[in-house]
Amino acid sequence: MEAQVVEDIVIVGAGIAGLTTSLGLHRLGVRSLVLESSDTLRVTGFALVASQNAWKALDAVGVGDILRHQHLQLKGVTTTSLISGKQTSALSFDHNGKHGACETRCVRRNLMLEALANELPSSTIRYLSKVVAIEESGFCKILHLTDGTTIKTKVLIGCDGVNSMVAKWLGFKEASFTRRHAIRGFMELESNHGLETMGMQFFGKGFRTGALPCDYKTVYWFFTWNPTNQEKELQENPAKLKKCVLNKLEKMPSDVRYLIEKSELDGFHSAQVRYRRPWELMLGNISKGNVCVAGDALHPMTPDLGQGGCCALEDGVVLARCLAQAFSEKTKENEGEEEEHKRIEKSLKRYANERRWRSIDLISSAYMAGLVQQADSKLVTFFRDNVLAVFLADILLKKANFDCGTLSSSK
Repeated sequence: MEAQVVEDIVIVGAGIAGLTTSLGLHRLGVRSLVLESSDTLRVTGFALVASQNAWKALDAVGVGDILRHQHLQLKGVTTTSLISGKQTSALSFDHNGKHGACETRCVRRNLMLEALANELPSSTIRYLSKVVAIEESGFCKILHLTDGTTIKTKVLIGCDGVNSMVAKWLGFKEASFTRRHAIRGFMELESNHGLETMGMQFFGKGFRTGALPCDYKTVYWFFTWNPTNQEKELQENPAKLKKCVLNKLEKMPSDVRYLIEKSELDGFHSAQVRYRRPWELMLGNISKGNVCVAGDALHPMTPDLGQGGCCALEDGVVLARCLAQAFSEKTKENEGEEEEHKRIEKSLKRYANERRWRSIDLISSAYMAGLVQQADSKLVTFFRDNVLAVFLADILLKKANFDCGTLSSSK
């Protein structure tokens, strides 16, 4: 068995929230250790929509321009009903309306994670380090890893995703399942795909689909639906699952449908959509003592507003800002373990208070938007396509119009 390692801050999970938090702390002169269970950075989901709030967070930790140079800025998003064949809304991201301009790009997940990780000291991320148990030890926590290593830490941050062990330790239940499944795909062409720099979304009976260009050669697409029991069985057969999806997309424009049709079977990922019930965040412990959660460990949400990854970036900036104050040099002088623990606890409570209602708002809004967008009732789909389309599009801008602040304590 290896000797016990001692760290000030341990972050479990090298995803968006974990790396953003670690980089934010690094920018403020505070070291952290990131534990990642896999042998490399994980990129499940292929890409994500980075809206205005995401770019403010990325700029705060100093990687915004790196990613801007790698991805196209989208001009807007159009929504079309595959039932009527008519465009139901067209939303511009560069307008000067009530929400202002909204910088939006579809960012390849691997490039975002690499941009964050490359700015960290080389010893920050420890791969193949799966936490299997958490133990109390005075004012510290002791983490037990699968390889026998034990790590003693003053602060434990769970960024370990929707099945978070740290969230479970804090008392959260497992994320709730919806009836819905999401398929995410990625297509990389040898030449220019020829699509406009617009997001395209399509509504059908019981499903929602769309495609967004990342750059001139790569396109991200998604398909969310309410599968029947028979269709759920297709999860084990990617070829039949792909055929089933394409059959539902017969009325989709041929140039967009082509991208899904030509995607390799290993170029798409299917999973059930899960979310945290809002009242669990109202009543639960986002932080407890020297432990807290961020990202999907805190607020798993349905993908209907494209805010899951954006919100995780916000978490990282706010958490780094709050926690760095607790580790500032001025507050360390002539101080015992109990006083330090109280400072850490106070900083994590401040983070929890700042993120609680933002998370509840996004989870609730995304869930309700999904119910309407993916309806299979004739009455609701008619109402969606003819009355609510512009309202739903406006919600996208409203929720993206948020500033998490900089790493400095003066926001």
